[in-house]
Amino acid sequence: MNLAALSPDAFRQQRFPIGEPSEIAAARRAGNTLARRVGFDEVRAGQLAIVISEAATNILKHAGHGEILLRKVTRGGADGIEVLALDKGPGMRNVRQYMEDGHSTAGTYGVGLGAIRRLSQEFDLYSMPGLGTALRMVVWGATASAATPPAPHWQIGGVCLPLASEEVSGDAWNVVCQADELSLMMADGLGHGPMAAEASETASALLDTCSPGLPPLPGNFLKLAHGALNGTRGAAMAVAHIDSTRGELRFAGVGNIAACAFDAGQGRHLLSHNGIVGSNLRKVQEFVHPWKSSMLLVMHSDGLHTRWDLDQYPGLAQCHPSLIAGVLYRDFTRGRDDVSVVALREHAAIGDEHTGDA
Repeated sequence: MNLAALSPDAFRQQRFPIGEPSEIAAARRAGNTLARRVGFDEVRAGQLAIVISEAATNILKHAGHGEILLRKVTRGGADGIEVLALDKGPGMRNVRQYMEDGHSTAGTYGVGLGAIRRLSQEFDLYSMPGLGTALRMVVWGATASAATPPAPHWQIGGVCLPLASEEVSGDAWNVVCQADELSLMMADGLGHGPMAAEASETASALLDTCSPGLPPLPGNFLKLAHGALNGTRGAAMAVAHIDSTRGELRFAGVGNIAACAFDAGQGRHLLSHNGIVGSNLRKVQEFVHPWKSSMLLVMHSDGLHTRWDLDQYPGLAQCHPSLIAGVLYRDFTRGRDDVSVVALREHAAIGDEHTGDA
């Protein structure tokens, strides 16, 4: 069996506001701490520090304020650190020009984006004039070949953050996959803080323990989770199971977890029923939809407004799913709740940068 499951560290970010120079230093220090925990050598840790510093400095210079999000990622037995840099600044009209060393609009040499691109083993960028800029970088731990781990069958990315006044998010998500099959679960524990996190983490752990072979089907998983979450606050929860060989997407949801499958720009909203897993499970119904390898699935908790529309962001759907999740979080988070948003697709080659330009 070649069952792959992301480690728990891969499901939540550390968030760092960027609005003054001292906050750049705080983000860099946190990156150094995470690099040591992941096991980076001095070279990789130094590269990560430069990537974070340059990305945060660009936010400060060109947008005035924004955020840096950090999380550990794991692939093919290798560990890395993903950096999302998000701002709502003026954006870029000509991304390639900004990528050239020496170009600047802030009175300094424009070496930042070029350095970030060279020092990151993975790099993706989305920018639209008037809407801001989002960067995704991954620095992988050094290997014998110093190469990026091989591309997986699935591309998955997400943002999971707590309410600003809390230290831990009451949301959680998890994914397990084997070859052409995948199950994605998202849970939103009732309320906020540690007790909400207990419910959502119980659901996340259950997905790992009940999946020694093929990923579980959504309806069966929700029924198992209802028993496992008994005694906790309970949670809103949704599960999607994709079998790409059969061209099939199965979905079941209880509570306010939203999901939408996109095909050629057209979105299909997936239906959930009212109730609370672990407390008041009124109805579990599994829906079956067609799945194509070109499709994109987006799932999010009610910490994100439902009024978002990918048509407002030309080209974003072709970016890495982490960048899609980051832009949706940046522009549509409610700000008064924990928030999670996850995007996934089957792997496809993506370019070095994506913009809203025609």
